[in-house]
Amino acid sequence: MNYPSELKYTKSHEWVRLEGDVAVVGITDFAQDALGDVVFVDLPQVGKAVEAGSAVAVVESVKTASDIYAPVAGEILEVNSALSDKPELINQSPYGEGWLFKMRVNPADLNGLLSAVEYQAVAESQ
Repeated sequence: MNYPSELKYTKSHEWVRLEGDVAVVGITDFAQDALGDVVFVDLPQVGKAVEAGSAVAVVESVKTASDIYAPVAGEILEVNSALSDKPELINQSPYGEGWLFKMRVNPADLNGLLSAVEYQAVAESQ
């Protein structure tokens, strides 16, 4: 499994890449592997204010549907519209083209998230 060290992680298997005050959010390599082939993604509404830990999106695979949670509080700025036609991008490139949404955040809020090493320990215990 791949856990890029420059990202932050949640125990619920989301990753976050900070770009200024914008957080790019997706699901981890571990999560996409556990889900199997992704067939549909229900993304959040742009402009929506979300609380940390609230369910904001759904990823459906051939096996199951899984809620995606906001890693921190913020406002949804953009969604990855490419996933409407190609949800498999989540499987093919979970940290690249398979990102889910971008949100405006307080960068200090990310201090409570997991490092790659901490997340790897969580993933390996499941």
